[in-house]
Amino acid sequence: MREIILAVSYWLHLIATVVWIGGIIFILFIVIPSSNQLLGVESGKLMGEISKRFTPLANYSIILLIITGLVLTGFNKQFSGIGNFKNNWTFVLTVKHVLVLGMVIVHFYRGLVLSPKIVKTESMTEKTSLQKLSLNLVKVNFCAGLLVLLLSGVTSIL
Repeated sequence: MREIILAVSYWLHLIATVVWIGGIIFILFIVIPSSNQLLGVESGKLMGEISKRFTPLANYSIILLIITGLVLTGFNKQFSGIGNFKNNWTFVLTVKHVLVLGMVIVHFYRGLVLSPKIVKTESMTEKTSLQKLSLNLVKVNFCAGLLVLLLSGVTSIL
């Protein structure tokens, strides 16, 4: 039974990772450049609609990552406890989780604080500035996500 729980948890963890990080990659490298090229200044409307559809998927992925991450960590024999760095595996996992926490904070800041502020802002200069900040935060999450994936690889060989 333990093996089934671990296999399903790992599978769901991977799916959630693919949805969240894959979505970020798709938006950054496919959607944004294409919408800017085709729609110009109107691309913001398209991005708003895409965000409405992607954000719930990202939110569910985050929840799934937390739940499955707890299961996977709890079942791992190398885990020496929170704040107890008796081995490299626990240290690398902690760094990975700090990065993921940062990603979650950025994600919810963009969705709950920054996006509504962009919509309410009437000044085009300020709106452009906030949109640029939002895009830069997506780039931060992209880089952090790649680092998280690297650290996942490191934990698999420790």
